Amino acid sequence: MREMAGPDRGPWAVFLVFLRLGLTSFGGPVAHIGYFRDEFVTRRQWLSERSYADLVALCQFLPGPASSQVGIALGLSRAGYGGALAAWAGFTLPSAVALTLFAIGIATHAEAIPPGVLQGLKIAAVAVVAQAVWGMARSLCPDTARVSMMAAATCCVLLLPSAWVQVGVIAAAAAIGLAALPAREAAPQDALPITVGRRAGVLALGLFAALLIGLPMLSALFPTQTMAMVDAFYRAGALVFGGGHVVLPLLQSAVVPSGWVASDSFLAGYGAAQAVPGPLFTFAAFLGASMNDAPSGWLGAFICLLAIFAPSFLLVVGALPFWERLRRNTRTQTALAGINAAVVGLLLAALYDPVWTSAIHGPADFGLALLALVALLFWKLPPWLVVTASGLAGWAANALL
Repeated sequence: MREMAGPDRGPWAVFLVFLRLGLTSFGGPVAHIGYFRDEFVTRRQWLSERSYADLVALCQFLPGPASSQVGIALGLSRAGYGGALAAWAGFTLPSAVALTLFAIGIATHAEAIPPGVLQGLKIAAVAVVAQAVWGMARSLCPDTARVSMMAAATCCVLLLPSAWVQVGVIAAAAAIGLAALPAREAAPQDALPITVGRRAGVLALGLFAALLIGLPMLSALFPTQTMAMVDAFYRAGALVFGGGHVVLPLLQSAVVPSGWVASDSFLAGYGAAQAVPGPLFTFAAFLGASMNDAPSGWLGAFICLLAIFAPSFLLVVGALPFWERLRRNTRTQTALAGINAAVVGLLLAALYDPVWTSAIHGPADFGLALLALVALLFWKLPPWLVVTASGLAGWAANALL
């Protein structure tokens, strides 16, 4: 890749810029993309408005966390591969460290957490996921065919709860999209201001595929907890289209039925993840630190964090040289429309089980979840404030009832 000289182009400078964003960027991936635009297009003028729109389109096309992938690509353009790593570290570490500390606190000082707070966080997770389902369904399922695909995907994963069934649903949705949905034309776009050689792109895509296929085999040959964790979290990062909340069902099916993480801890951590800045995929750090079997704690958090974000690095580097051709391919766009409808269905299934079934036990729980949802959808309060208020409300309800 071609290196660029100039001010603010070294990895350390890139790290500091993204560290500030990682400490202040609340609101989820859509908000993160807005923060990035203000910082890198408007203020620093690292790239043009059109080029930034192209970059966002690429990262939304790829599986994985879109805002983190935009950050990786921006770091790549500014300071090469070291810049990509620096951008990811700066944006990711604040929330990853906070969630790891929360997980360790739950495990070692659970009695210090006021009664009812964890229940409030689980109820907040109901509202957050419901908001995500509502927003994504309105955007990604605008017609009868895609609403039907969404409903079918929901029923499949509820009746056959398995991570591999979810992967099969996504693959089937791509095929159905190609067969049943109208072709989607893509408008011509400017070339991206990032130079990655085709050889590097092919190597990155080859490594991505080799790990996706090879890790389950290695996990079967060497059945250790570490290998199983790397396999599960790499697969979650590699197969989730839409990022953010959509990763919830894949992670839940990997860690809860296996007994790695208790269901209550899973939902409490997911609620807490809404109250910290940065990418939602750092929830993986909480899960790694919460493992019932070693490795857990800081080592478990580190392993799961690297495993879930590794596909993002490989896909960004691998896709950049071929993006222009892919972007203009109408069949690719049509398949992606089917996949997007299916992932809304996966998230809707997760809203029912485990989110709803584990958090809503009576009228008071339902009322608090409804208030939290109204606060997010209509009062437009930030998620961190709603999550914090839900935790306090859970504590107050426990004290009064």
